[in-house]
Amino acid sequence: MTGLQREESAAERWARFSPISSGQDYIESLRGRKLRVFLFGDEIQEPVDHPIIRPSINALKATYDLAIQDPALATAHSDLINGPVNRFLHLATSAEDLVMKSRMQRRLGQLTGTCFQRCVGMDALHVLHSITYDLDQKHGTPYHQRFLNFMKLAQTNNLIIAGGMTDPKGDRSKRPSEQADPDLFLRVTARTQDGVYVSGAKAHMTGGLNSHWICVLPTMNLAPADRDYAVIGLVPCDAVGLTFIYGRQSCDTRAMEPGQIDQGNACFGGQEVLVAFDNVFIPNDHVLMDGQHDFAQELVARFTTYHRASYVCKTGLGDVMTGAAAAIAEFNGADQASHVRDKLVEMTHLNETIYSSAIASSHEGKRLPSGVFMHDPMLANVCKHNVTRFPYEIARLAQDLAGGLLVTLPSEQDFDHQIAGAILRKYLKGRAEVPTEHRQRMLRLIENMTLGRNAVGYLTESMHGAGSPQAQRIQIMRSMDLPKKKLLARQLAGIDDQSTTRPPIAERP
Repeated sequence: MTGLQREESAAERWARFSPISSGQDYIESLRGRKLRVFLFGDEIQEPVDHPIIRPSINALKATYDLAIQDPALATAHSDLINGPVNRFLHLATSAEDLVMKSRMQRRLGQLTGTCFQRCVGMDALHVLHSITYDLDQKHGTPYHQRFLNFMKLAQTNNLIIAGGMTDPKGDRSKRPSEQADPDLFLRVTARTQDGVYVSGAKAHMTGGLNSHWICVLPTMNLAPADRDYAVIGLVPCDAVGLTFIYGRQSCDTRAMEPGQIDQGNACFGGQEVLVAFDNVFIPNDHVLMDGQHDFAQELVARFTTYHRASYVCKTGLGDVMTGAAAAIAEFNGADQASHVRDKLVEMTHLNETIYSSAIASSHEGKRLPSGVFMHDPMLANVCKHNVTRFPYEIARLAQDLAGGLLVTLPSEQDFDHQIAGAILRKYLKGRAEVPTEHRQRMLRLIENMTLGRNAVGYLTESMHGAGSPQAQRIQIMRSMDLPKKKLLARQLAGIDDQSTTRPPIAERP
């Protein structure tokens, strides 16, 4: 069934449910939604219990569990509802809020060893707060109050909002309105007195299937001819006209095999989906931009600032990677070798360099006119640029310390076999006091994070998420203020007349 049908209001929808208060509540909130989901050529009737999908749901569950286990880290006070909220739904009103956000993201990376799928939505909410405010100031639109009303709903019910920013893009040499197929960028197809209808798709959507709402935003700067593509809207994940197609990940079918050891990280995983929109209706109350193309470029700039700083989460994964490398070196009896210790120092140095730039971008955050704080753009881009490089070197060093057995280790079924298992446990043992299974499990974890399904979250996503490396270099170039730096150098060199550092050449002894 496709679009051109009215949806019940958000208030009506969530009035039927109790607010989510725990990770288990979250899992139950995903059941019975009758989503249209495809995976391996099959239409999945209940995604919650699918063995490939469930680890990604567990990773989001951890964001709720942490709020209970460590509320000082993972919750904050919201003035909107005058009560505590999950930090993923909190709007930062100070630099300290941004710092706490970064600390929480690192902790969740440590706990899950993967992408926990809420950062895009969290960062999008911050952008919407400031952009809708600025839109209203310039155009007299009603967007900011609509946004605040939605935030009250989301915070009261403790919901997850996915961010839908990346369009398929089609021919990169053409603008959205110039594409042979107009749906290659999400666009408004019809406007009524009650709202708008949109068609197109959002690609690489992190955790889209595991969320309650999707926030769609423009993906690039737009021209006047692209007016129909200048749309921001809030869409429930079970809206009529949505189709989810699950993305493949390396080694993901291991979740279908007997046992859990070969999965490396059987509990937690990431998720990316392609979401197709077929005339999906967005009521006026959930339309936060419609046609204001002049704000698209600033929106993207603010989003990338927030989201590039959010890649601090990879330091949590880096902590796990470093710990796994140290553990396998110990299991192999090589942990006291000087070159092993030096490699662990290098892994730690690279990881902390990422973290330091993220924390610095938080401390240097500034207040926007709407009242929310935003990371320092230069330092946020430096953080993400570090992430496009350093996790790969950390992973390389982990593979170095793991040894060749990382990619030749026989399967868990062979270890469980009456004859083969005894042979494997005898000949694949390291230190006498360490069970062979411990070595087996640690190797599979390193494989999972450097070659397997969670290499998506630790490596490939580090490269391409929030913009590929060149995008950060462009932003760094725009912010590096070479004229000022040249002036500083000219003054110290005694080139400029205003220099007081040294006397003129003629007056020197």
